Amino acid sequence: MSTLTAPRTVRSRALTDSATMLGRNLKHILRYPSMTVMLLGMPIIFLLLFVYVFGGTLGAGLGGASGGRAEYVNYVVPAIILMSVSSAVQGTAVSVAMDMTEGIIARFRTMPIARVSVLTGHVLGSVIQTMLIVGAVLGVALLIGFDPAAGLGDWFAAGGVTLALAFSLTWLAVALGQASGSVETASNVGLPLVLLPFLGSGFVPTDSMPGAIRWFAEYQPFTPIIDSLRGLLMGTPVGNSVYFALGWCLVIGLGGYLWSKKLYNREYAR
Repeated sequence: MSTLTAPRTVRSRALTDSATMLGRNLKHILRYPSMTVMLLGMPIIFLLLFVYVFGGTLGAGLGGASGGRAEYVNYVVPAIILMSVSSAVQGTAVSVAMDMTEGIIARFRTMPIARVSVLTGHVLGSVIQTMLIVGAVLGVALLIGFDPAAGLGDWFAAGGVTLALAFSLTWLAVALGQASGSVETASNVGLPLVLLPFLGSGFVPTDSMPGAIRWFAEYQPFTPIIDSLRGLLMGTPVGNSVYFALGWCLVIGLGGYLWSKKLYNREYAR
C-alpha cells in the first residue's frame, strides 16, 4: 500500500506547492502593476507607431485591395502579438533573477516544498500575465481598425499557437533569468526576442529584403509563427506554417526547460 500511495503523495505535494507558488507570483504581479504596464505599453506603442506613422506607406506596398493604413494594420497585428509575448517574458527573467539573487532560494531549501514548484509557479504566472497582455493589445488593435476574418476555429487555433509560444518563451526566460547573475542583466537579456520580429515577416514581406537578410528572415523561428497567426486571423491559407511554428515552440520550450532545470538544480544543491 505504501509503495502505491507514495508516488501519489509526491505528485499531490508537487501540485499543491506549484499552486502555492503560482499564487505567490500572481500576488507579485498585482502588487507591482508598474511592471505589467511597462510590458503592455511597449507593444501598444509599436502598434500605434507602425500603423499611424509608417502604415500609409508600408501598406501601399503590400498590393492589397484597400492599400494604405487599413491594409497594413491587418498585416502587422500578428507581429505585434508575438512582440507582446516576447516583451512580457522579460518580466519573467527579472522576477527569476530577483529570486536567485535575493536569498529566497536559500530559504526554500529549508522548507518541505517540492523543488519543481518554484519554477512552475514562475512559468504559470507568466503565461497568465502574457495572455492577458495579448488580449489587451488585441483590444487596442480592434479599436484602431484591425479587421480579422477568422472563424471560431481559427480563433482557437491562433490562441493555441500564441499559448504555445508564451509557454516556450517563458521557459527560455526562466533559464535566462537564472543565468543572468543580476536583476540588471536580466532586464536586458530578453531584448533580442523583442527585436527578432523585425528581421522576419512581421513588419514587411520577406521578399522585399536583400539576399542574406531575406534568407535569415525566412528561416528564423519567429517567421512561421507570425505567418501562422496572420493566416489564421485573416482567414487565409497557412500551409505548413503551423507545423513549423509548433515545432519551433517545442524546440525553444524544451531547450529552455532543460537549461533552466539544470541551472536550478545546481543552485538548489549549493
